[in-house]
Amino acid sequence: MVGNRWLAFYREQRGSPSVVGWSMALASTGAAALVTPLARSAVSGGLDPLAMLLARLVIAVVLLGLTLALTRPSLLRIDRELAGRVALVGGIAGVEICCFFLSLAWIDASMSAMLKSVQPLVVLLLLAVGGERLTRRHLLRLAFAFAGIHLLAGPSGALSSIGLILTGLSILLYAIQLVLLQWRLLGYDPRTVTLYLLVMMTLVVAAFWAVQGARWSDPGVAGWSTILVMAVVSTYFARLAQFVAMRHIGGGQIALLWPVQTLLIILLSVLFLHERLTLVQWTGGVLVLVSAGLAINRRSEQLSVNSEW
Repeated sequence: MVGNRWLAFYREQRGSPSVVGWSMALASTGAAALVTPLARSAVSGGLDPLAMLLARLVIAVVLLGLTLALTRPSLLRIDRELAGRVALVGGIAGVEICCFFLSLAWIDASMSAMLKSVQPLVVLLLLAVGGERLTRRHLLRLAFAFAGIHLLAGPSGALSSIGLILTGLSILLYAIQLVLLQWRLLGYDPRTVTLYLLVMMTLVVAAFWAVQGARWSDPGVAGWSTILVMAVVSTYFARLAQFVAMRHIGGGQIALLWPVQTLLIILLSVLFLHERLTLVQWTGGVLVLVSAGLAINRRSEQLSVNSEW
């Protein structure tokens, strides 16, 4: 009988906007977590970060463009107003991702993830400036997240001033990008928006690459494998999933899942980049997961709309 009740509850909830939103947010978070350790490994192996990034984006644009052309050609049309908004957000996103990939030549994967974990606070502050409410639950999540990040801050890695500046710019620009997505682009089809955002990002990255000398060398089998995973999983899929999630649960909620991405990046760095975590750092990881658990508690969040929590 209990099993029947759970089955009925699942059938009732599985199609709800919140379930779809959180599912897509978690899927996007997991896919995006692959980028930092993969890119850091490739850059450490001698791959040019901008050349690798450009190849990744070109593949993702081609895949998404073909998908829309074969399934919904009408989604390829874009009007002047949308083009202007995409140019703004995509330009910011292009500069941000260049800063992030370039920073990986100076800062290791786990430390980069820890530094970028302050993004939720930046996003929430920007949303608050725009009128979105900051509740006690938001602050509690952030408290757990930052306590966890503080304990996690242990893997080795030299922090150069150049790396810190590039990472700081990436944090700020990504927060601005996410807020602008929510404010300016949520009324449009996410597939169209994602395609043309990636096109704009590709143009910006191509410009950066040209200024840097347009260096290119064959990445080899390992390099191409890395690029394909980042293009298909961490760009093509993750971008669509993130935008769908934002339509259902908002940018502030997605920002609060970044600690989970941080923890995943560190775990992947331990497994594939041979970094090591202490008991204190694993305790920090547990706090990060507690923060994520609070973020996914849909029913408590719904109650918080009409209360202090």
